[in-house]
Amino acid sequence: MKKLIILVIFCSFLKPAIAAENKSGQQTHEVQISTYATGLNQPWGMTFLPDGRLLVTEKQGNLRIIDRSGAVSTPVMGMPAVDTKGQGGLLDIVLDPDYTNNQVIYFSYAKSAADGHARTAVGKAKLVGQQLQDVTTIWQQAQTYQAGYHYGSRLVFDRTGHLFVTLGDRGNKENVQDMSTHFGKVVRIDTNGKPAKDNPFLDKPNVLPDIYSSGHRNVQGAFLHPLTGQLWGNEHGPRGGDEINLIQAGNNYGWPTITYGINYNGTPITDKTAMDGMQQPIHYWDPSIATSGMLIYSGEAFPHWQGDIFTGALKLMHLNRIKLDENNKVVVEERLLKEQKQRIRAIEQGPQGYIYVAIDNPEGKILKISPAPNDIK
Repeated sequence: MKKLIILVIFCSFLKPAIAAENKSGQQTHEVQISTYATGLNQPWGMTFLPDGRLLVTEKQGNLRIIDRSGAVSTPVMGMPAVDTKGQGGLLDIVLDPDYTNNQVIYFSYAKSAADGHARTAVGKAKLVGQQLQDVTTIWQQAQTYQAGYHYGSRLVFDRTGHLFVTLGDRGNKENVQDMSTHFGKVVRIDTNGKPAKDNPFLDKPNVLPDIYSSGHRNVQGAFLHPLTGQLWGNEHGPRGGDEINLIQAGNNYGWPTITYGINYNGTPITDKTAMDGMQQPIHYWDPSIATSGMLIYSGEAFPHWQGDIFTGALKLMHLNRIKLDENNKVVVEERLLKEQKQRIRAIEQGPQGYIYVAIDNPEGKILKISPAPNDIK
């Protein structure tokens, strides 16, 4: 493996609402970047197996297993057909909380519909060697839409064994605030795809019972906080207005009624950035960094980073690190891997506390971030 040692330095910016200056005096880590695996075609989601192997999805529909030496398997057999038009394809992957006993995995994907369009769906299967068995679709969006983008779609289990599925607006922002649709929502379901029995809108008329939160544009990063058990997410804004949110039951995050972004042609979407009953982001970026993937670090390899939020940046091609204070205010923002000039799609913490990132392009790869030999702990 080719290795490159780089010194990561703090970046500070002029606009306090976009990035905060380092006020902590904390010393950053010196890291070593190595190529862990190559030969992947647009990797999108990944998760570690208990034995240290890595499951990786490819947008074009393949599931791969990467062994602990970095060797990439042939495609796992049995994956259902996926719609790969636009931003669609095979997306995220996660293990069942009882995977050690049942070998069950869940994956999100764009599923073709009879009307010729597609919808985000969640599949469930048992992983046996290089084969998926008992493959079934347990959940899918109630509505399709003609646009081939903004599918979401991260999968996160909570501490009660329920599955969060993050969704995008599918380019249909006019219906995001309509609670009878899945556009721009986060849903929470059980392992059979049914609404969680304590969901906030379970008995509300004209509201889909699996909805957990609303008002999202395109949530492509999500993570359960290792200490609090709360769901955090990042989502794409339009031109400006990418966000980090603390996603809580019943909350409305405002899209498109409020936003810090504008249309791609420079025209306004709304004149409002705040409104009663709608949540403000914990942090936003203007200009956009094009967020994807999320990790809240909890390992021992980088002790100064414990509790920090890592976000992939597709457009600005870096790994973004944010430290919050006790009031969820940003006190540090750091931009790592800028020298790599790569689109970072997914982020995972490995068994040894190292950080792994998936590079999203047709010559995709997985990078490993580990402490440099002279890193100061």
